[in-house]
Amino acid sequence: MAPPLAASTPLLHGEFGSYPARGPRFALTLTSQALHIQRLRPKPEARPRGGLVPLAEVSGCCTLRSRSPSDTGAYFCVYTYPQGRRGGRRGGRRRAARTFRADGAATYEENRTEAQRWATALVCLLRGLPLPGNGEITPDLLPRPARLLLLVNPFGGRGLAWQWCKSHVLPMISEAGLSFNLIQTERQNHARELVQGLSLGEWDGIITVSGDGLLYEVLNGLLDRPDWEEAVKTPVGILPCGSGNALAGAVNQRGGFAPCLGLDLLLNCSLLLCRGGSQPLDLLSVTLASGTRCFSFLSVAWGFVSDVDIQSERFRALGSARFTLGTVLGLATLHTYRGRLSYLPASTEPPSPGPSLPRAKSELVLAPAPAPPAAHSPLHRSVSDLPLPLPQPSVASPGSPEPLAILSLNGGGPELAGDWGGAGDAPLSPDPLMPSPPSLPKAAVLSPITEGTPQMPASSGPPHPPGPGTPVAACRWGPPDHLLPPLGSPLPPDWVTLEGDFVLMLAISPSHLGADLVAAPHARFDDGLVHLLWVRSGVSRAMLLRLFLAMENGSHLSLGCPQLGYATARAFRLEPLTPRGVLTVDGEQVEYGPLQAQMHPGLGTLLTGPPGCPSQEP
Repeated sequence: MAPPLAASTPLLHGEFGSYPARGPRFALTLTSQALHIQRLRPKPEARPRGGLVPLAEVSGCCTLRSRSPSDTGAYFCVYTYPQGRRGGRRGGRRRAARTFRADGAATYEENRTEAQRWATALVCLLRGLPLPGNGEITPDLLPRPARLLLLVNPFGGRGLAWQWCKSHVLPMISEAGLSFNLIQTERQNHARELVQGLSLGEWDGIITVSGDGLLYEVLNGLLDRPDWEEAVKTPVGILPCGSGNALAGAVNQRGGFAPCLGLDLLLNCSLLLCRGGSQPLDLLSVTLASGTRCFSFLSVAWGFVSDVDIQSERFRALGSARFTLGTVLGLATLHTYRGRLSYLPASTEPPSPGPSLPRAKSELVLAPAPAPPAAHSPLHRSVSDLPLPLPQPSVASPGSPEPLAILSLNGGGPELAGDWGGAGDAPLSPDPLMPSPPSLPKAAVLSPITEGTPQMPASSGPPHPPGPGTPVAACRWGPPDHLLPPLGSPLPPDWVTLEGDFVLMLAISPSHLGADLVAAPHARFDDGLVHLLWVRSGVSRAMLLRLFLAMENGSHLSLGCPQLGYATARAFRLEPLTPRGVLTVDGEQVEYGPLQAQMHPGLGTLLTGPPGCPSQEP
């Protein structure tokens, strides 16, 4: 196996024109980390503006051709989302498309080959696919486009989920050449019911466009299938449009991006999704007092954290600010709760925090390739028909199940005409990298996405976000909890037990409790550990506020707060001894009473994109 190339090693180099054709000429150099652009004519730039395009900012690219029969040039376009600048500070991402003209040969066919070579190499680098050592870079290197099922909660966060999805998410994943179907959820547990009846072999991933609650439904739906052992391996991903967005915050950090909220976090996570890559995801099996079992990917909370989470529901219209307001109100009426926390300690010490944490290898590569010619169907609209009116319960991209008869853009996005062109210039049209082989059928026949799902009553009006206290549906399947004795039975002697008055208890799997709250700074998605934090009574309001402010950078464990405790465990049991209180699992209120949980390492699969380093952003 050849050693990996240095980040600065040139992989391709060449001279290109631009579109319009009378524009400047450029020298392009492609490395494993960036596309370097230098203007040659009419006047070379000493310090080229935008001359370095990091691949971390690229969503995809496509090849194009002029509609003018006399134009022998071929074109390829790179879609980028660079960080903006606001008064010298980092600002939000802004979409930019850079189009280059391959015109070094006399014939269109030769120029097309060169444009495809560059586009293919760029896509391979984005997806982590190896480039051949002999320099033979052809579209044959690209596999079929990944098929994604997008589930959108239109009432996520401040109710902006649908608007952000059609304005930002759908164009970006179309630019990446990913094939998708999209469904709007209509009520609580809609997503759970849907994934219970899916033919999962037809999908390469299920993506939730909402907060953490929708992914909770999807994972529990997968584990409540008779074929749960295979079903739970289906890669899942999250594009944050909710209030807390804890898992997205952890994905964003793993991708090497700076902490952010709102639309910036959504764009970062969408870029990571476009690049592909997955890793194992630990899931926590939680058994409640009634014997009901559910699975958590995020947290179990009792006391101050769960009180703020549920009591701030009435401020949902504020988005992530609801938690800030809820925290202030919670501090004003601080409660303590008597209880007993027992846990099975982890056998190994947790890894130290830092960018050098070992990462799991990618298990899934999402790589685009042109979709086969589409068969006409009236059931779905193409993403190219954007903007989409509301309500629009389902949408499909070109190449997805039952698409409309329209050209596959091969990553071209819905705004081809708006990206390029000037007065007197012939427009560009998509030029697919790989035509379908003649031996293959024109379109893959996939089962309808609603096949096998339970009968759903027609919606009589707009859906409503769930309120607190909604019963949690039990999972009948899933792996056995071999570390847990029956709830109420004595615990083995190797467990540790703490009893007393607590302000809060938190059991968390990933690093983040919110998009900007790093509760367990050295946690990983696949470390096999549940991270326990508790605060005993006696803590002052000022110190509790300091703890939460320090969570913004994960430094709360070093404040020296004597009431703060932390441990890593494989399993735990929580027994509230106060008659009234609030318990939450992944932000959803569950029945109050004793519960216990066991970590199941790597049970799920999470689409995370490639790992990054904190220094990758300017």
